[in-house]
Amino acid sequence: MDDKIKKNTQEEFSLNDDRRVKVLSPGAMVAKRFFRNRLAVVGLTMLIIMFLFSFLGGVISPYEQDQQFYTYEVMNQDYAGVVENDDFRYSIADGQEFGTILQAQFLLAANSQAESFEYKDVTYDLALEGPDFYTISSNGTILAIAAKDIVTSDSGEDFSFNVKLEGLRAYTNGETSFSADGVDYTLDEDGNIMEGSNVLGSISRFVVSPIENGVTISRTFKEQIAEAIDQDLSEVDITDENGETQHFELTYAPENKTWTIIREEETYVYDRYASPSAQHWLGTDGNGMDMLTRLMYGGRISLVIGFIVVIISGVLGIIMGGIAGYFGKWVDNLIMRIVDVFYCIPQLPMIIILGAAMDAMRVDPMLRMLYLMLILGFLSWPSIARLVRGQILSLREQEFMTATEACGIRASRRIFRHLIPNVIPQLIVICTMSLGSTILTEATLSFLGLGVKFPFASWGNIINDVNNSYVLTNYLFIWIPAGICLLVTVLGFNFVGDGLRDAFDPKMKR
Repeated sequence: MDDKIKKNTQEEFSLNDDRRVKVLSPGAMVAKRFFRNRLAVVGLTMLIIMFLFSFLGGVISPYEQDQQFYTYEVMNQDYAGVVENDDFRYSIADGQEFGTILQAQFLLAANSQAESFEYKDVTYDLALEGPDFYTISSNGTILAIAAKDIVTSDSGEDFSFNVKLEGLRAYTNGETSFSADGVDYTLDEDGNIMEGSNVLGSISRFVVSPIENGVTISRTFKEQIAEAIDQDLSEVDITDENGETQHFELTYAPENKTWTIIREEETYVYDRYASPSAQHWLGTDGNGMDMLTRLMYGGRISLVIGFIVVIISGVLGIIMGGIAGYFGKWVDNLIMRIVDVFYCIPQLPMIIILGAAMDAMRVDPMLRMLYLMLILGFLSWPSIARLVRGQILSLREQEFMTATEACGIRASRRIFRHLIPNVIPQLIVICTMSLGSTILTEATLSFLGLGVKFPFASWGNIINDVNNSYVLTNYLFIWIPAGICLLVTVLGFNFVGDGLRDAFDPKMKR
C-alpha cells in the first residue's frame, strides 16, 4: 500500500507531467501582458500600417517625391500696352541742337500762345502747322518739330527729319501724299506711310508696345486695336496676317491713360491642386506634385527624424543620468544643475532664431534636416537623464552592486553593464511616448517653415499649405490626409507606450 502511494506521488510530481505549472521568462511575460492589452495591439497595428505606408509605399510608388506634373491651362495674360500720347515729342533736324532747356522754353511759349521766345539772345519762331503740331525755326531755318502725333517706322530704322516733317504736315492737313528727300509717299486714312504698295510706317497718337519679350506687334494689330479704342470697345477679335483669329480684352486705366490688352493663352503650367484622379489618387499640391507620394516620403522623413532625435536624446540622457546617479555628490549636483539650465532654455524661440539664421544663410535642405535632428535631440535629453538618475540612485544601494564592487569591476562597467540594463524597461516606455511628441514637434516646426524644407516632404510642411485660407476651405485633400497620418502615428505610439508601461509593471496581474 505504501509503495502504491509513493508511486502515485512520484508520478504526480514528474517533470514530464503535462499538468505541471509552466513558468514564463520575463521577456515572454512582458510580451504576454502587452498582447493582452487591446489598445496596445491596436496601436501596434496602426504603427505597422504607417511604417509600411511610409517605407514600402515610397518604394512601389511610380513617382518621386519632387516630381512635378504639368498641364495646359487657358490663362489671361497681359499681351500689350497702349498709351495715348499727351505730351509733345521732338524731332531735331540734322546738325541742329534743341536741348531740354529750349524744350521747356517752347512749352512755356506754346501754353501762352506766343509766336516766339528768346534764349541767350537767339530768337526762336513757332509756327503752328496743325493741332498740337509746331515747327520751331531760327533765322528761317527749321530746327525741330514738336508734335503729339508719333511717326514710327516698321523696319526699326527711324525716318529722316524731312520725312517726319512732310508726313506730319500731310497728315495734319488731311492730304493723301507727300514728297521728302526726293521720294514720293502716300498716306492712307489710317495714317500708314507707304511707298507704292509697301507700308513703311505710320502716324498715330497711340503707342502700342508689347509686354512680353520677343513679341512683335504687327501693323494689322495696331490698326484694329486703335479702331477698337476709338469705338470704346472692351473686347475685340483680331485676325492676323495668317488668317488666325484671337480674342482680346481691353482694360483702361484712367489715372495714366493707358490700355492693357489681355488675351487668353494656353500655357504649360504646373498641374496645381488637381483633384483626386486615377493618375493621382490624392490629387496634386501647389507645386504640381503627387500628394500620395509626398505623404509616403513625408512619413518616412517624419519617422526617421523622430527616431534619430529620440536616439540622440536617449544616449545623452543615459550617459549623463547614469554618471550622476552612480557617482552622486558634486558630480550629481553639477549634472543636475546643467539639466536645470536646459530646462530654462526657451526651446521654441531658440529654434525659431536658428531657423531664421539658416534661412538667411541658405543652408542646403538636407544639411538643414541634420541640424534639426541634432538640435531637437540635444534639447530633449534632460528628462531622460533625470529618469535614469532616479532609478540608479535606488539601484546602486542593492546587494548586486555591492557584489560588483567587491569583485573589483570598474565603474563604467558597473554603470553600463549592471545598472543601465535595469533601467531599460522604463527607458523603452518613455522613449516610445517621446516619439509621438517629437514627430508633432517636427510637424509644428515644418508647418511654421522652420523644419524640413522643399523639395523634401514631411507631414508638417505638407500641412503648411493651409496657410492659404482658400486652400484650407477648397482643397481638403491637401491637408486632411497628412493630418490623419499624424493622428494615427502619434496615437499609435501613445497606445504602444501605455501598453509597454502596463506590461513592465510587476504589479499587473499575470
